[in-house]
Amino acid sequence: MTIEQNGCLVFDGYTLIKDSLDCVPMDGKCVINTVSPNSYGISVHDQEMNDALKGADFLDLDGVYFGWLPWFRDGKRARRITGWDCFMYYANKLNGTSGKMFLLGSTEKTLSLMKANMAKDFPNVEVETYSPPYKPVFSQEDNQKMHEAINAFTPDVLVIGMTAPKQEKWAYQNKPYCNFHVSIAVGNVFDWYAGNTKRPNIFWQKIGMEWLIRIFYRPEIFRRNIGNQMTFFRHLALDLLHIRRFSKNTPELRKDFHNK
Repeated sequence: MTIEQNGCLVFDGYTLIKDSLDCVPMDGKCVINTVSPNSYGISVHDQEMNDALKGADFLDLDGVYFGWLPWFRDGKRARRITGWDCFMYYANKLNGTSGKMFLLGSTEKTLSLMKANMAKDFPNVEVETYSPPYKPVFSQEDNQKMHEAINAFTPDVLVIGMTAPKQEKWAYQNKPYCNFHVSIAVGNVFDWYAGNTKRPNIFWQKIGMEWLIRIFYRPEIFRRNIGNQMTFFRHLALDLLHIRRFSKNTPELRKDFHNK
């Protein structure tokens, strides 16, 4: 069953933003993670990713098809809010309040380009950056350096661009050690905003088929993600046919890590 609560759709352990990021408070500490058929598929067999999705304060609907579950089952629809939408929303918001944004991820070159573009597009936003080492798993020392860089700046918004599922896991697991008001996981947005690559045409964005065009640019993404995506659609069908409840497909949220 899907419940509407504080601007969100709450179902099967997920807290999905319904219409607008306005429901996210700016005076606390909130993690907004991104959910899609691919991230759900990963979470089925990855306890840490499951915790990152179900333990996040909010989820934004980057993959529109994940929103089919509350819509088809309970008639509750959520608006697609991509990583780009999140980034632009908070850049505009902070520009109006002379706020602070921290960019975590990617290379020094990309971060420099982003910072220069931010200075032109959002001149009232104070920006700081950090480029973590490129490796599958960060060491305790790596994480400590990131914590120190973030906490020395105390941003209003922490923007994480490490690709999924690394960025979602990092945001959730490191929330207790970092000082910020809102963190968002945005993936490819760093390269798009820096100008390294182009986002697919607005037409494909509006019809929710942006992923299809990205396959032509990077076919390896399709090969890597197709299994996870098919897992989601299979589980969705089983739930709608009343064969197996959607909530039974993933592990329970671990209670021993930290409270939400």
